[in-house]
Amino acid sequence: MSADAIEQVLAAARRVTGALAGAEDRPGQVAMLGAVAEALRTGRHVIVEAPTGVGKSLGYLIPAALSGKRVVVTTATKALQDQLAEKDLPFVAAHLGHPFDFAVLKGRSNYICLQRLREIQTTQEGQLELEDLSAALKAEVARLALWAAKSPTGDVAELDWSPSERAWQAVSVTSDECPGPKQCPLGEPCFAEAARARAASADVVVVNTHLYGLDVSMGGSMLGDHDIVIVDEAHQLEDVMSDTVGLTIGPFRYSRVAGALRRILTDPGLIGSVADDAGGWRNALAPFAGQRLSRPLPDALGAELGRSRIHLTDALDALRRIDTANDDARQRVLRSQQLIGRLVEHIDMALGYSEASVAFVSGSADSPRLEIAPLDVGPTLATGVWEQRTGVLTSATVPPGLAARVGLPADLTDQIHVESPFDLATNGLIYCALHLPDPRHPGYRAALHDELQALITAAGGRTLALFTSYAAMDAAAAALRDRLPSKVLTQRDLPKNALVREFTRDETTCLFATSGFFQGIDIPGRTLSLVTIDRLPFPRPDDPLLSARRELLGDAAFMSIDVPRAAMLLAQAAGRLIRTRTDRGVVAVFDRRLGTANYRWDLVNALPRMRRTRHRAEAESFLGEITGSVAPPSSGVSTPKLG
Repeated sequence: MSADAIEQVLAAARRVTGALAGAEDRPGQVAMLGAVAEALRTGRHVIVEAPTGVGKSLGYLIPAALSGKRVVVTTATKALQDQLAEKDLPFVAAHLGHPFDFAVLKGRSNYICLQRLREIQTTQEGQLELEDLSAALKAEVARLALWAAKSPTGDVAELDWSPSERAWQAVSVTSDECPGPKQCPLGEPCFAEAARARAASADVVVVNTHLYGLDVSMGGSMLGDHDIVIVDEAHQLEDVMSDTVGLTIGPFRYSRVAGALRRILTDPGLIGSVADDAGGWRNALAPFAGQRLSRPLPDALGAELGRSRIHLTDALDALRRIDTANDDARQRVLRSQQLIGRLVEHIDMALGYSEASVAFVSGSADSPRLEIAPLDVGPTLATGVWEQRTGVLTSATVPPGLAARVGLPADLTDQIHVESPFDLATNGLIYCALHLPDPRHPGYRAALHDELQALITAAGGRTLALFTSYAAMDAAAAALRDRLPSKVLTQRDLPKNALVREFTRDETTCLFATSGFFQGIDIPGRTLSLVTIDRLPFPRPDDPLLSARRELLGDAAFMSIDVPRAAMLLAQAAGRLIRTRTDRGVVAVFDRRLGTANYRWDLVNALPRMRRTRHRAEAESFLGEITGSVAPPSSGVSTPKLG
């Protein structure tokens, strides 16, 4: 990129960042701005690893807004999508000095459906449907109707209260059942269609990665043409694409069809047969829970799908025979047909799935579901995305080998790491307890609890203790609650957001949690001074999809699949510690393999660039400095290396 072009981007960035409260120089952000701008100019793909504090959102939004091209930004979490839509993009638009339009697009079920609302309020069938609801649910529906009359977007995120799942389902539709605006009498004022129209004319569109995956699977019909896709939280791209490009058939899909049929058909036998298919499918799947399946599917599953397909075809025939001039009735027919048609399509795909995919049963025996996912999402992304547009992928942690696994062409892809603006070497310490037994040793659990007690005491609470299983979390909480002066919360006590609030409210509290807290939470300040990780977070060896991928790779599977995933999750967990320039603390890993295994450097090199030690005394002393607690030394002189 020419020096003048780079300077234009950097000058615009200075205008934007200069308007921030407490604006400061961030060399990593400058490097990212240049790399992204160059990628957008040349059409080369780029992967940017940008640790917490770099300001990666502005690092890609500013070049995107200046590019003059249509850009789609995808995020894996709703929290980041909302941050971009409500905070970052309005701020850039206000201070960039270059006009551009932006929009947010979500899945159809996020918007209230005016047609469903009209039906449930004004038709006889709708009144019958309301009679099945409790008084509380009826009140919620009435409240949603009042809100919809005033809302500019119909987006559930706009609400300042949380409707129950059943109330929202009563007034919304999924993409599988909506017949589209041309066949709906309220297609013109439809909130979801209005959002799609805004997105179609916007320069920058923000979507979640799940919706982007659906767009890829549907040949781009949802988002339309765009020149650039920016994937934030790119470490989750492979897994999200596996979910969306594949298919899922659970009992809930039959229940949903039966519910739709009840609103338009009067044949109890026909409706009952589809409703019974939900239970039949659950019973057929239950013995296979957690297992990979053969190709073709086992006879019991194939027979159940074939039986339910006949019932669904009978229901379609009954729907086709309905002749009505009532708009609302026609919509109920169309939605039922859409829902059934999509399910039949997936049944046919499941009965004949190819060797390029793997079938397995996820969930528990009480709530199983058939999933069919591609063994490799790379080819789908290569042809459906990277061959058509420029890709910018970014994350605080980029797993090794990501480019190859998501199909990016090696000769057209650059990858950079930009440094954190935080003084990690001074403010952070990584401690590996090499003296502990191997996690598979029978004495490990008791030793782990002793180690946790010592470090939490030194930290004066202020601990996020992470575990790779609920069993390990429960055992640690039971063992330590009476041995610690600090309050111990566990993931079982409250919903996630409430737990974080309670933990933040009292800085002497400890929070014991599992893998859901390894990423996506932000707790700055002294409240979180110690992050502990019980063992290396390798994926389950019996994970059906990963085991199929391992078989394809043979001896290379462990280093190609298991180690990169463990490195990414370990780095994400460690990244919970230092969230601002003034944060200080210790990351403690209680798995000696981090310092002894032959793959240890793949893990260590993925961690934040903090000092490292194998001596608990150094960790205790550092925690004592941070919290003002007294931490008596318990072992010898420290060393800066793990192994």
